[in-house]
Amino acid sequence: MKFRVERDVLSEAVAWVVRGLSNRPPVPVLAGVLLTADPEGTLTFSAYDYEVSATVTVEAEVSEGGQVLVLGRLLADIARNLPAKPVEVSTDGSKVSLTCGSSRFSLIQMPVADYPQLPGQAEASGSVPGDSFTQAVNQVSIAADRGDTLPILTGVRVEIAGEKITMLATDRYRLAQRELTWSPGMTDADHVCLIPARTLSETAKSLGASASVDLSLGEAGRGDGLVGFEAGQRRTTTRLLDGEYPKVTSIFPSSVDSVAVVDTQAFIEAVRRVALVAERNTPVRLRFSDGQLAIEAGTGDDAQGSEAVESTLEGPEIEIAFNPQFLLDGLNVLGQPFTRLSFTQPSRPAVISGQAELEGEADDSYRYVLMPVRFAG
Repeated sequence: MKFRVERDVLSEAVAWVVRGLSNRPPVPVLAGVLLTADPEGTLTFSAYDYEVSATVTVEAEVSEGGQVLVLGRLLADIARNLPAKPVEVSTDGSKVSLTCGSSRFSLIQMPVADYPQLPGQAEASGSVPGDSFTQAVNQVSIAADRGDTLPILTGVRVEIAGEKITMLATDRYRLAQRELTWSPGMTDADHVCLIPARTLSETAKSLGASASVDLSLGEAGRGDGLVGFEAGQRRTTTRLLDGEYPKVTSIFPSSVDSVAVVDTQAFIEAVRRVALVAERNTPVRLRFSDGQLAIEAGTGDDAQGSEAVESTLEGPEIEIAFNPQFLLDGLNVLGQPFTRLSFTQPSRPAVISGQAELEGEADDSYRYVLMPVRFAG
């Protein structure tokens, strides 16, 4: 095998495919990246760990086709630090020779025959705009559980019905739901799957800059347990989580007693400042009255902080407390100039959504449900 490729092309391609490789893979070959050179002038990089696969194809000057397997992270480190000159790669016995300007490296070939077969990419089920996909995943994945007590809660539930995608995640203390439209291959598309939140988030960040992202959900009943994403020349698959996701949509309040609207950025900044005095696992208190939101943290002999911002209120005044980080998580991904908070009682979940104007309609395509924290007094 022998090929020539631009340094930046090599660096970006290798960095993308190895981003999810484990530092301690169960099988040594899973630490490798597979390079496939096609005499037609393309170079394909692949990585796979039985859970997530990643493949990217780039243009290259291929003198001799073939395949080699080398340590992925080592190749990524080398490529990132090479001088800004074309890179020549060729096989030399059991080694892979890499030359860039006066820099020369010799890498050990790993056994290609021992490398597992990459999962095939199913036909695209439809496409979604890249920016919408990235925003939706960011808004929902923040609510997924980061522990391993209940593995099923570490996933994002994705339900597809026709032209609508509904993403849902919860860690039992908050719940995030986002609805968006897509262009399905079939108008009667009907799928439900549970995708690991961390993998979905990384995929959205790496593919979302493209104009659109193709989703491959497989055929109903095929049971391959995979979902695929493709944008441009980048393709990735991930294995789905097994199990029945709890029916958590009942958490959404069926009625609303009070509704407050606050400038989102002013709200974020005030909560961030006041929360500086909140000790670990202690809440910030929000007191909504006509024309004002008072934010407080700390009691008694502890450090205390308070701030007030303008707000509107429809309904009875209410005082409620939240975990400050959970509150900020939802506000930071809201993506709207104004935040709308809907309440029933101080002991019941509150619903956070956004709206474009102070007196405008709420945008319920994204809803963030936050459980309150009890506080003294």
